[in-house]
Order: sequence, then structure tokens, then C-alpha cells
Amino acid sequence: MPDPLLEAATEEQSRANRLHRLRHRGHRVLVRSVHMLPSLATLANAICGFGAIYVAGMAVEHDGASLDPLTRYFAAHRFVVAAWLIFLAMAFDALDGRLARFTRHTTDFGGQLDSLADVISFGAAPAFVALQLFHDFVQKPLLLTRSVWAIGALYMSCAAIRLARFNVSNQHGEQHHYSFLGLPSPGAAAAVAAFILMHQHLFLRGETSAAAASAAWWCVMVLPILLLATGLLMVSGFRYPHLVNRYLRGRRSLRHLVLALICLLLVAATRQYAVALGTLIYAMWGPAAWVHARLKPSPSPQDQVPGGPT
Repeated sequence: MPDPLLEAATEEQSRANRLHRLRHRGHRVLVRSVHMLPSLATLANAICGFGAIYVAGMAVEHDGASLDPLTRYFAAHRFVVAAWLIFLAMAFDALDGRLARFTRHTTDFGGQLDSLADVISFGAAPAFVALQLFHDFVQKPLLLTRSVWAIGALYMSCAAIRLARFNVSNQHGEQHHYSFLGLPSPGAAAAVAAFILMHQHLFLRGETSAAAASAAWWCVMVLPILLLATGLLMVSGFRYPHLVNRYLRGRRSLRHLVLALICLLLVAATRQYAVALGTLIYAMWGPAAWVHARLKPSPSPQDQVPGGPT
């Protein structure tokens, strides 16, 4: 009795080979059908990014009495909502790949659509939200505002380049990924969004604490530097680990379980601070690992010779 899963996999492989031959000959390939669940998750990712841009750009110039309660809340907490929408986009970005592998339907169309959605959610959205926050809290000379705008444009451009490079060099199947070349765009967006959440938390506490108000001001000043650093790290040659595949997938020791539990408890207890610190540590992982490898003493010739003196 023929195996239906094997037949479906064979048919999918033959279709992929036929499309590759058509592209190689210069023929235009028409996409006549798509797989619904992965594509819907990818589009939800893009919509969350678009929503973050829209909410961050909201400005209520009157008392807001004529607005519905939800819109009034979004306008009053627009940077918090925008940052959480970026994190929600990351959840959908992780979900679409899982759905594609679960349904055994990973296609070139899905990969290209995923990258386009990531450019919106992890390229344009973090840059726009960060620029809006900076311009709302800092009134500085025109030269500084233009410089900050240029940094935001550079961040978005680096995200697009990073995703294009990933598409070109990508090996299909997440099991092949144990490290990334350059900071992944979701990691860069997470660092920016977490920093924005921490600023908003400090800003609200600043109404009753001078120290929190000072820390919130410094967060705004550091935000363009964070945009610049994460943007350049995305197109760098530093290696970053795939956290899920390397540390969470498969069987692990009890020590790994305890460490994971401690991390979750820290996030639950300190939320904004822990998430911001964790994303910043991951963003700096690549340069730190590179420096550590350069400073690590090379093995001596005696250590390399089997049976050498101990």
C-alpha cells in the first residue's frame, strides 16, 4: 500500500525541481496556490509590524473624549503598545515556520513572504517607533534630528540586507541552523523594543522618582546608539547562536532545566529590566565571543603532540 506522506513529499520535491528548472531557463513562474496556515501566520507578522508603525504615529491633539476607549488607551500608551506588537510579530514569525514544517509545506513563496514581513516588523517598525519616541522626548537642533533619522534609515536598510543575505545563503530546514551570520533581525528588533518598554516603565516611575526620570532621559539618549549598533551587527560577520536549536531543543540535563526556570522567574519578577538586559546580552554575544576567541591562548606545540609531557 503506497504511503501518502511519501507520495506528497515526492510530489513536492518534483514540483520544486520543475520550478528550479524554469527559473534557470529564465521562464516566469506563476504562483497559483499557497498553503493557508503558514501564510496567514506570516501575514499576521507583517500586520503586527504595520500596527506598531500606525500606533506609534498616533497623536491625539484634543482631549480624546470623542474617541472610543480602546483607541484612547492606544494613544495614551502608544509606545508600549507598539513595542508589544513587535514582540507579537516575533511570535507569529516563529509560528509560521513551525506550521510550515508541521504541514510539510515549506516553499520558496513562503520563504520570500516571510522575509518581506520581517522587513516590515523587524526593520521598519523598530526604527520608526524609536524615532517617534526620540522626537517626542527630545527637542534638539535640526542637525541632531536629521542624524537620528539617518540612523533609523540605516537600521532599516541593514535589516533588509540581513534578510536578503539570509535568503541567499539559507539552508532549508531549521534543524540545519545552530548559528547565524550576523545578528538576526528579530534579535535586533527585540533589543530595540525591550529598550523602549524599559524607557516607558522608567518614564512613568519618573513622576515620583528623580532617579527614574534621569534614567528615562538617558534611555532616550542611548536609543539612537542602540539602533546604530544593532543595525551594523545585523550585517556583521559575527556568529550568533540559535538559542532554540542549541539550548532548548532535544534532551537536556537538569542543570539546563534549572537555568531555564531561573531565567523565566527573573523575567516574571523584573519584566522590563530582565527582557532589556537579556536582549542586549544576546546582541553583544557576537562581538564578545569574537573577542574571547582572540584573547584565548592558543594551545602550545607540546599540547598538540600526542603523548607529550604532562
